Amino acid sequence: MTEIILASTSPRRGDLLASLGLVFAIVDPAVDENHFSGEDPESYVVRVARSKAEAVATAMTDQLIIAADTTVALDGDVVGKPLDRLDAARILRVLSGRTHTVFTGVALALAGRMVSGVVATHVSFCQLSDAAIAWYVGTGEPDDKAGAYGMQGAGNVFVEHVDGSPSNVIGLPLALVRDLATDLGIDLLQLASSPGRTERPSFRS
Repeated sequence: MTEIILASTSPRRGDLLASLGLVFAIVDPAVDENHFSGEDPESYVVRVARSKAEAVATAMTDQLIIAADTTVALDGDVVGKPLDRLDAARILRVLSGRTHTVFTGVALALAGRMVSGVVATHVSFCQLSDAAIAWYVGTGEPDDKAGAYGMQGAGNVFVEHVDGSPSNVIGLPLALVRDLATDLGIDLLQLASSPGRTERPSFRS
């Protein structure tokens, strides 16, 4: 059976893969995720996802490597993760009452081959009061998340409408992952033990 490696330490991505009943190990790809000046959001997330997959695949050529990178964009500009909680509040004020786009680049590698793609999901926020922003920032949930919110958590209370893949907003568009695995000759669901299995993934160095 093909061993699966998730090239990400994101617990959200791990939870999404586990929800399919997949058993996998986690490896931190430790790559530079900085956004280049003038780089559009789609190119940015695909570049970083491919860098993550390549970094792990170099030492693990026989395993199926799954890597991803997510960012939020508004009016074509990358929003990214907040620098601190003051910055998180600033980002949420910018997103308040508007529709932004979540982009996730996904790259899969196996036996010297790599395939990649990107998914865009449009997310509309309700109007956020200063009190609501202060409450949410105080939960700590925005700290490490692109766009300073998590739709899988308390941040979902601000989401009025989602146009596209919900799992993309959380950080891993599962339909694209399955399609890319098929391109590599892997039926991802055949590797699943049972739907909804939530076994804790293992970590590998």
